[in-house]
Amino acid sequence: MTPRDVPGDDSRWSDLDRPPLNAAALRRGLVREGGLWSGIEVVTGTGSTNSDLVARAAAGKAAEGAVLVAEEQTAGRGRLDRQWTAPARSGLFFSVLLTPTDVPVARWGWLPLLTGVAVATGLSRSAGVDTALKWPNDLLVTVGGEERKAGGILAERAGDHGVVVGVGINVTLREDELPVPTAGSLALAGAVSTDRDPLLRGVLRALEEWYDRWRAAAGDPTVSGLQETYAAGCATLGRRVRAELPGDRSLVGEAVAVDSDGRLVIATEEGVQEPVGAGDIVHLRPA
Repeated sequence: MTPRDVPGDDSRWSDLDRPPLNAAALRRGLVREGGLWSGIEVVTGTGSTNSDLVARAAAGKAAEGAVLVAEEQTAGRGRLDRQWTAPARSGLFFSVLLTPTDVPVARWGWLPLLTGVAVATGLSRSAGVDTALKWPNDLLVTVGGEERKAGGILAERAGDHGVVVGVGINVTLREDELPVPTAGSLALAGAVSTDRDPLLRGVLRALEEWYDRWRAAAGDPTVSGLQETYAAGCATLGRRVRAELPGDRSLVGEAVAVDSDGRLVIATEEGVQEPVGAGDIVHLRPA
């Protein structure tokens, strides 16, 4: 699907609680000389901002720091090719292009975790919502005393030198609009603000801060403080979990650490500590 541009003076929307983003104001607030963000584009709708930005990067039509935001995604993707859909203007759906060529490729796997830390930081500042991270890429909020997923992150390689990181966050989704009962939104979690413009600015500023810190440390998760900060905000650690692994294998145990490669370390009942680099994690109730 071809992205549909947002006219600068378009104030016609069907839901007064969900005004469109102000692209010009976002650019004024975020694009600056010497900063990370090189351009911000807001489109009315598209299939997937990740797919669009990966294609642009492959064609040489996007520079590092390009940000593509969609008011609505019709084919948004999560991990394991899961679909991500939500009503128009009910959330933040965006992708960014990063080219950390001064960081060893072996450390690029930290980028989705870094983005999770940045999203949680930015939302805490701008929405006043306590958020937690479920390894490797889910954002959790508390609604009615229950953990609910309010966002997700998907990182994809873009050629030899780039990574496109996509973020989806449910902002004003109402209970009757939830795709599944385990989903949540910032509004349902009691956010002090659901104005998407400052929320997006807060997230992108936090992402720039963490990305700069990580690059200055050549991607070292210890020196940059990323590993410690991620662990402190990770709701998976200390929990009994089941990891659904490639090859129809599963692993049950306690999540005890996130190692230097960003893998989740699971201690099994047999006393073995096994690092998991890819898989679907289910939080289990205490035995």
